[in-house]
Amino acid sequence: MKARYIRNFEALSEAESKLLKTKKICIVGCGGLGGYILEQFLRLGVESITVIDGDCFEESNLNRQLLSTENVIGSFKALTAKERAQEVNSEIKVHAVNVFLTEENARELLRDHDMVMDAVDNIAARRIMGKTCEELGIPLMYGAIQGWYAQISLILPGSSLLDILYQKEMKLTSKSPLSFTPAVCASFQVAEAVKYLCGRECPLKERVLYVDMLSMEAVMVKF
Repeated sequence: MKARYIRNFEALSEAESKLLKTKKICIVGCGGLGGYILEQFLRLGVESITVIDGDCFEESNLNRQLLSTENVIGSFKALTAKERAQEVNSEIKVHAVNVFLTEENARELLRDHDMVMDAVDNIAARRIMGKTCEELGIPLMYGAIQGWYAQISLILPGSSLLDILYQKEMKLTSKSPLSFTPAVCASFQVAEAVKYLCGRECPLKERVLYVDMLSMEAVMVKF
C-alpha cells in the first residue's frame, strides 16, 4: 500500500483497504451530499467512481456544496467533480456523466457498480434510483437532508424501505440545507458503505438513522 493510505490503518486493516481498492462506486448527484461523498471515497481509495449529474453550479450552491466555488459558477457539476478527483487522487478512475438520471438511462448508468450512493435532492430521481438498484441487485446507500436534519439508511435489494419512506403522494416542501448538514450526512453514508464493502456488520440495514443537529440527538428506527 502506498503511504497515502497508511493513516487509514488501524481503523481499517490493510486487507480491508486493499479490498476497497477493488470496488466500483456510483455517486448520483454532485451537489451538497455528492461533493462530500466523492471527497471521502477519494481519500479512502477505491478502484473507480462514476459521478452522475446534469446540473451546473449556481450562486445559491455556495452555502453548502464542497465542489462549488466562485470560479466554477456556470460549470457542469460532474465535470468539476472529475477535475477535483484528479487533484485529490489521480490513481482512481473517475467517469463523469453529464446527464440527469432518468428511467431511460438509469439501468445503463448504474449497472456494474458495487454500491450506489444517493446524493440527489428530489424524490423522483430517488425512486428511479431505488427501482433500478433493486432490478440490478445493487445496494443503495440512502441519504437525505433538510435544514439541521439528516436521515441515512442502507437499502439492500429486496427491501421496501424506500417505498415506506416516500409514499406516492409525497412531495418536498422546502430545500434549506446548511453548510454542515451534507457533510454530516455524507460521512454517515460513506462510513456505512465502507463497512458493507469490507464485509463488516452494517447497523443501518433495514434501519433509518435520524440525525437532529439542532438538538444534537440521533435515533435509529427499525422498519
